[in-house]
Amino acid sequence: MKKLKIFCVTNKKLDYLENLDLNLVGVGKSNFNNKYLSCKKGKNIQHKEKNYSELTFHYWFWKNKLKKMDKNLWIGFCQKRRFWIKTKRKISNFSDLKKNILKEPQKKWKNYESIICQQIKVDNPKKMKLLKRGWKNVIKDPSLIFEKKKQNILLHFDMHHGYGVLSRAIDELEKKDRESFRKFVTKKNSFNPHIMFISKKNIIDRWFKDLFKWLFRCEKVFGLKNLKGYDQQRLYAYLAERYLSFWFRNYTKYLEWPWSFYEKKK
Repeated sequence: MKKLKIFCVTNKKLDYLENLDLNLVGVGKSNFNNKYLSCKKGKNIQHKEKNYSELTFHYWFWKNKLKKMDKNLWIGFCQKRRFWIKTKRKISNFSDLKKNILKEPQKKWKNYESIICQQIKVDNPKKMKLLKRGWKNVIKDPSLIFEKKKQNILLHFDMHHGYGVLSRAIDELEKKDRESFRKFVTKKNSFNPHIMFISKKNIIDRWFKDLFKWLFRCEKVFGLKNLKGYDQQRLYAYLAERYLSFWFRNYTKYLEWPWSFYEKKK
């Protein structure tokens, strides 16, 4: 039996994905062949895909598949264009990707409970962009322009997904996380991106339980119909991405691991 099973989520059929040793998942309105798992049967939120993105599958997997998985199996999630790789390196072509894609648990994982993406930094935005998209933040605190330590996760979210949205969403968190997560997004200027992680059954169940309880509460505040455009349509995925960094760092013994962007040119 395999010791690592990685699910790759896509909203469109891509031939090159079918040539990788991954468990493929199709979400959204596209038609998929039998090489892709479907999220349409069983308990699902398929109709929310444009707002929840890959979380559509995560929810389906949690409700319909997770209980059947072996407790010792490493279970991972990635997505089209972003993949787990064995070591940090630049992936320049499909041959490179196929050779270096992660297929087995690594020896370094032995004393860890979860694997999350290496961080990306969000400080030092271009000043013009900060003034254009973060003007409300700058009016409130002009020193943001010069003090990098204030260019945090919260500012980045305000600039790209709506001023005050993350702060309002944090109000919906369980008390056990609310103020510590608020502190996290104001003190940190980097996060672990893409809602990608690798862990085992027990921790995954706990993560999804906390995550979806929060997101469904947020949905009562922000809804679905009024979320439009690139910045807000996938709001629940953006919220999950920031919460993932906080949750796995706080509740598991985690290891950051290399990932790579790759998109095969037509």
